[in-house]
Amino acid sequence: MPFSRREFVSTAVAGTLSLSLRGEAQPMPAAQSGVKESAHKAPIIICAGNGYNYLDEAYKFLVNGGDTLEAAIKVVTGPEDDPHDTSVGYGGLPNEDGVVELDACCMHGPTRRAGSVGALHNVKNAVQVAKAVMEHTGHVMLVSEGADRFAKAMGFPQMDLLTEHSRKIWMLWKEYHSTDDWWGPGLADPHWQAPESGEKPHSELWEERLQRLDEMAENLGIPEETRREAIRKVLFPPTGTIHCSALNDKGEISGCTTTSGLAYKMPGRVGDSPIIGAGCYTDPDIGSAGATGSGEENIKVAGAHTIIENMRHGMPPHDAGMDALKRVAKIYDNDMNKLRYVDMTYYVLRKDGAYAGVSLWEGYEVGVPHKIAVHDGTRRAEKTIAMFQGPSVEFPPFPKVPPERMKEMK
Repeated sequence: MPFSRREFVSTAVAGTLSLSLRGEAQPMPAAQSGVKESAHKAPIIICAGNGYNYLDEAYKFLVNGGDTLEAAIKVVTGPEDDPHDTSVGYGGLPNEDGVVELDACCMHGPTRRAGSVGALHNVKNAVQVAKAVMEHTGHVMLVSEGADRFAKAMGFPQMDLLTEHSRKIWMLWKEYHSTDDWWGPGLADPHWQAPESGEKPHSELWEERLQRLDEMAENLGIPEETRREAIRKVLFPPTGTIHCSALNDKGEISGCTTTSGLAYKMPGRVGDSPIIGAGCYTDPDIGSAGATGSGEENIKVAGAHTIIENMRHGMPPHDAGMDALKRVAKIYDNDMNKLRYVDMTYYVLRKDGAYAGVSLWEGYEVGVPHKIAVHDGTRRAEKTIAMFQGPSVEFPPFPKVPPERMKEMK
């Protein structure tokens, strides 16, 4: 039985777009969730929320004397291997040509080494290839065909990373959504304006979109039980990344970040995840930090490095992360009409075990907050501390949900 379009809009559209109906966002008050700066404890592992299910095994490995980078990699390998996680590794949503391209980097604190790969194809565990670059070359970063040849030479299994599930989602996007892709102008263009909705009432536009997508998805053979998810990922192309930092009881610390990047991105696009100092940075004398979210904006502020340098100069993890978020907001002169389309989450671990999770917005949709996953003997997930109230809005943007539809959803 096809799902109700009203039900779909209420669950997949209202939360994501509610910010556009609300006007200017307000700064969030300080809170304790996601901030542990007085009760320090090691060993400890912190990571993005999608690593929560993989923390127990990694923590056990760490407390039994395992290397800090290996422990962090054990966490991020979980989503890389999961074909149902369409944002990392195998089954990740592809670029606009239907090719899955992976990015990853790692930093090993005890030996002060780093490795990175960008636009990697045909190997599901990009973080392992990044580690191999660190261990077996005199380079730090390999990309695209060079990274592919290196991975093949090192014996990494070659495979098609595009699952049937992600292929059908891509085909649905290709048929419906290819005119609203990552070709410019972008938010940073001084002449950028939010798109107009046209002459038709917003409610009619949404009904037409949803009906058309529903019919397309059925024709492509997308099962009813996954059709809602597929349509959502066409309307709101997801970003997805996982970062993890691990600290042992000897004070050794390492970090890594891995991703399949923006869905339907331009081929060859590399975000912040494989860039040392942006998506991940570890200084064994200070701590480790990583990021998920709007990669282009994080590159501009060298987010992870900025956080580590802030802590080097005495800022606690929470303040160090918030300062980096303020720099992201400054890119757009704190213009909420643009910042609502940007989101960023930082995961910060200081060498003494103090940690923080901070984000630009509370989440990507109402009721689904950004989270930092933690294991210091107790595994848990905590809400991040947000700079602005409410959810961000996905980019590329869509016309606002009409007020009359919002009333129907309540």
